[in-house]
This record gives sequence, C-alpha cells and structure tokens, in this order.
Amino acid sequence: MLEILRSWYRRYLSDPQAVMLLLILVVGFGIVLTLGDMLAPVLAALVIAYLLEGVVRYFERHGAPRLRAVILVFSLFMAFVIFLLFGVVPLLSVQITQFLREVPHHLALAQEKLLQLHQTYNFISEQQVQQIMDVIEKEIASTGQRILTVSLASIPGLITVIVYLILVPLLVFFFLKDKDRILAWLTAFLPEERSLADSVWREMDQQLGNYVRGKFWEIFIVGTVTWVAFAILGLKYAILLAVLVGISVLVPYIGAAVVTVPVAFVAYFQFGWGSEFALVMIVYGIIQALDGNVLVPLLFSEVVNLHPVAIIVSVLFFGGLWGFWGVFFAIPLATLVNAVLRAWPVRRDAPVPAGNETA
Repeated sequence: MLEILRSWYRRYLSDPQAVMLLLILVVGFGIVLTLGDMLAPVLAALVIAYLLEGVVRYFERHGAPRLRAVILVFSLFMAFVIFLLFGVVPLLSVQITQFLREVPHHLALAQEKLLQLHQTYNFISEQQVQQIMDVIEKEIASTGQRILTVSLASIPGLITVIVYLILVPLLVFFFLKDKDRILAWLTAFLPEERSLADSVWREMDQQLGNYVRGKFWEIFIVGTVTWVAFAILGLKYAILLAVLVGISVLVPYIGAAVVTVPVAFVAYFQFGWGSEFALVMIVYGIIQALDGNVLVPLLFSEVVNLHPVAIIVSVLFFGGLWGFWGVFFAIPLATLVNAVLRAWPVRRDAPVPAGNETA
C-alpha cells in the first residue's frame, strides 16, 4: 500500500509547479469557504468587474485611455443600477404585493376546481379536497409567518444592504482602474517559475469573463423579452414572472423546468383552459427554445463545452457549498476543474509498483 501511494505521488505530485498549483487551489477554496460571508462585497464586486471589463477593453481597442474608459463604463453601470433601484424594483414590489393579496382568491378557485373534479370524475372525495386545501392553507400561513419574522428582524440586513450599495461600487471602480496593479501585487507572492499556474489562470480568466458577461446578457435578454411578451399577451404579474424566467437561466435545465410552474399557474387562473392559456405557454416555450438553441450558443461560443451530467453535478455540488454564488459559478468552477485536470503534469516514466505491471 505504501509503495502504491509513493508511486502515485511520484506520478502526479513530483513536479514542484503542480504542488504550488494545488496549494493555490486549496488556499483559495479555503478562503471562500471560511470567509465567504465576510468577503461577499468583494466577491460581488469581482463579478461586476468581470462583467464590465469586456466593455472597458472595447473602448480601449478604439483608442480611449484606460482611465477614461473606466470612468465612462462605470458611469453607465451606475445609471443602470439607479434605473433598477428606482424603476424596476418599485414595479416588482407592487406586483408581488398584488399577487400576495390575490392568493386567497386563487386558493378558493383551486378548491372549486377540485370539487368539480370530484363531481365529474368521482376519483377524489370532498373530504380529500378539504384536506388538501387545509394543508395548502397551513403551509401558506406558515410561510407568511416566516416572512413576517424575517421582515421584523431585517433592520440589520437593511443596514448591510445600504453598506453594500456603497462598498460594492467603490470596489468595482478600483478593480477596474487598478486591475494591473492588483494582479501584480498578488503575483508578487508567487514563485517566479509558475508557468503551470499561469496557463491555468489565463484559460480561467478568459472562460470566467466570457461566462459572467454572457450570463448577464442572457438574463437581461430573456427577462426583457419575456416581460414584453407577457405584457402584450395581457398576463398578470408580467414583471414578476419575467424576473423569475430571467433568473432561471442561472441553473441550466433545472431552472427552466421549475419556473414553468408559476407561469402555468398564473396563466391558468387568469385565463382558464383555452386558447389564451395555450398561447401563453406556446410563447413561453418559444422563448425557452430560442434561449437554448440560439442565444446560449451565440453568447457562450467561446466557453468550454461541458457534458450535461457534468453541469448538473457541478450545480448541485457547488450550490450546496456556496448557495447562490455556487450555482452562478458552477459552470466556471467545473471549467476550472477541467482545465486543471488537462494541464496537470503527469510523469509517464514513474515506476509502477510490483504486481501492477501490464502485460
């Protein structure tokens, strides 16, 4: 057994650069796992900086100095944030409030429909209908109580949000303005001979930047198109549903299936079974099809393709570790693992323990 471990070590960890890369990965993951909550503003600012870096480079390629490009892009970013805070968020809040007010009415309609099933097909008793409705009402009451409890205890959280609204933009600006200086300071702590780590970093820098920018545009385009389509169709809560559909693209395959439920729920209780309900679901299906078959290949053409099984496993694993951020970065993290495995040096001439020789 000891000889097998020694042979494995010589084969995979005999290269000093491999050991250094492993140490960097362990330290990086350890910092995120232990200090992730504390460093949340920094992580959020890094994501936004990656998002804006491509736009800054675009202006630089067209002759603008770095500082001028950063100021212009940062100003546009802040204008967009202000539009979200004072334009979209109030409308979204109104629709959420309206939806919560109409929940009892929807429950009464659901009970009526279940009783009609009982009268028509006689496969569910009136007592069972009442039991189902009691369970749903208890669950809604419990959820409402939890929301009230959270809202009463949300003053510290509100203060945290205000602090984040100040810190994150500052961090984004300095990440963009002093990107080269910050990277030079970080790399000064690494050995001069680090070609393996540099190779992995260059690939991940490109992949992560492409992914973050592509995912932002996917969320924005899918959400906006859904909002416009549902508004034209006269569907209630168009903004709320559009936000859900946009966010659902963060979780490949699973998100689209899950968000179908609230879309169908709202459409059914507004229109019932009929042509309008069918039209809403057809339009929603077309949006999902265009997203998966046109938009995603267009936006993520430079991102390494991963097998669907690898994507689902990475979403479950990293989502379990880091929640929302783990889900958001599941594909880049899976790409990181893939890049490390492909770049990892392996000694082909490492001795094979006795008894393991191949014929």
